[in-house]
Amino acid sequence: MCKNKFFIGVLLMAIVMSGCNPKPNVAEGKRVVGYYAQWVADQRGYFVSSIPADKLTHINYAFANVTNDGKCVLGDIAADTGRIYTAKESVNGKDDSTDPTALHGNFNQLLQLKEKYPHIQTLISIGGWTWSENFSDASLTDESRKAFVASCVDLFLKQYKGVFDGIDIDWEYPVSGGEEPNRARPEDKQNFTLLLAEFRSQLDELSKADGKQYLLTIAAPGGGDNNSNYEWAELSKSLDWINVMAYDLHGLWETKTNFNAALYTSSGDPGSASQTVDGSIRSYLSAGIPPEKIVLGVPFYGHGWQGVPEENNGLFQANTGGAPGKYESGSFYYTELKADYFGTYTRYWNDESQVPWLYNPSTKIFISYEDPESIAAK
Repeated sequence: MCKNKFFIGVLLMAIVMSGCNPKPNVAEGKRVVGYYAQWVADQRGYFVSSIPADKLTHINYAFANVTNDGKCVLGDIAADTGRIYTAKESVNGKDDSTDPTALHGNFNQLLQLKEKYPHIQTLISIGGWTWSENFSDASLTDESRKAFVASCVDLFLKQYKGVFDGIDIDWEYPVSGGEEPNRARPEDKQNFTLLLAEFRSQLDELSKADGKQYLLTIAAPGGGDNNSNYEWAELSKSLDWINVMAYDLHGLWETKTNFNAALYTSSGDPGSASQTVDGSIRSYLSAGIPPEKIVLGVPFYGHGWQGVPEENNGLFQANTGGAPGKYESGSFYYTELKADYFGTYTRYWNDESQVPWLYNPSTKIFISYEDPESIAAK
């Protein structure tokens, strides 16, 4: 799932480095891809100017929507192109209202960020957990695929030229799965391959016209459970890379506490070995995906359960549901955990799975999360 996927929640990475200057502080040839969602400025007070762009190579802006008639549209017009940023909020430190005719919103902020950090490339992410219902229809025929792709290219790479360097398709999921009432068909498996080939074709045509190379990527499921619904060897030919969602491998929909993104399986784990980061990546390698086209998704948030007994310090135990979070039940940002939980909850480490968790026997709350040690292991 990636319903709440955004920059301060998820980082897709090949490597993480530290630093604080305008130059990229990333090892040569590595990709560090961060998601930034349109709603976090107003709902979380996290602006494009807050992004540590020196630690990234690419930013996926989430999300654009797909209409019932198979066309790309802005996900939130006000946030994307209309919001007036103050000097304090803006990347360039200037008040947007001084130029009422200019492009505004997050799109303008991305332009400012790219001007400040020339190495940064941006992609528009289309779909996501809540906006994938129309992909199946848009991909159904050659005619519908051509029209859908043309609408995306025209909107994001021509109308808003310069804002984005490519397109990221986040269809959750072809054939089966995802949020109801997603439309899905068995032929989605083949049609997704054809859709990506059409994207590659139209992007290459645009490249010939303006001399700029455009990126094409997708978000793909972790856990290995959906790999039979994709023609991996064929579709990967159209892609620059695949962002593997190797998180939410366990969550509140299950009856027992477990790890959000265990690197390896461990003793007593009621899940399967495929429900691990290692199992996820191995499934892509075995499907014939070149290693250089795989980007590992890492969660910067935790899942929390309440009503968890003390046995095994809360790990793999029954529970009464999601623990109260700052923004939603069962969800905890790392910054929230650091500020409010690290001092009063005990940190435990699973050496087999290479991930930590927090537990407090008084509150009976268990939280699976990531920290520097577990991310270094990944």
